[in-house]
Amino acid sequence: MHFAFCNEGFGETPWRRVCEVLGEAGYDGVEIAPYTLAEEVHQLSAAERSEIRRTAEEAGLQIVGLHWLLASPEGMHIAHPDPAVRLRTADYLRHLADLCADLGGRVMVFGSPKQRGRSAGASGEEAWRWAVETFRAVLPTLAERRVTICFEPLGPQETDFVNTAAEASRLIAEVNDERFRLLLDVKAMCAETIPIPDLIRSHREALAHFHANDVNRQAPGFGEVDFRPILAALREIGYQGFVSVEPFAFPLDAAAVAGRALAYLRECL
Repeated sequence: MHFAFCNEGFGETPWRRVCEVLGEAGYDGVEIAPYTLAEEVHQLSAAERSEIRRTAEEAGLQIVGLHWLLASPEGMHIAHPDPAVRLRTADYLRHLADLCADLGGRVMVFGSPKQRGRSAGASGEEAWRWAVETFRAVLPTLAERRVTICFEPLGPQETDFVNTAAEASRLIAEVNDERFRLLLDVKAMCAETIPIPDLIRSHREALAHFHANDVNRQAPGFGEVDFRPILAALREIGYQGFVSVEPFAFPLDAAAVAGRALAYLRECL
């Protein structure tokens, strides 16, 4: 099991300094929100991509992959009633897969609650069908670049589309490809009635990536969630991927939060 930290919590801190802080704290990797690199990622040159990757490697970090995939540019949606919007969205997901691979990453976390489901006016049945079609359209690029999309179920307070791990597993089964797997997020799982360790065990076959945060939206160790049984369940199923710390609220500066979160997670192992 390896630990990473999501970069957007560092705000405007220069990329090199973010990597130095995480490397010094003892993290194995860093996960990137692409909007922190560019408004549209295909604007990033090959030289810029190489420099981003090299800077992380110099700090002893692996770039795990990408998340918050459709935070920018505006107008993307996997289930929009307008076929042109869905085509542009699939095309942008291909650009993201290229970026992910160029940076050495292997996973793209699809959360993007505002760019999925019925938020664009589709019915529930239409949203499901169009989402499946959009993701299937990206599969050839994912296979070529050896990148996996990990779909993230989110609570009903965030989206009306795929709120539980069971629903995500059904979507994954319908897309039916090894490059489309499951992301489990602690904050989101707190909205389910099934205990988190049981969700981990039940969905072990689809699980490819994991996000660690608290129900209070802070980092592990800054709230009430006990990560000991969670990490024990991950070890029980033989999970060998990354656990990426993804806080949304910061009671301290990002460097202090990152350091304390990693120390806490290691204590829980």
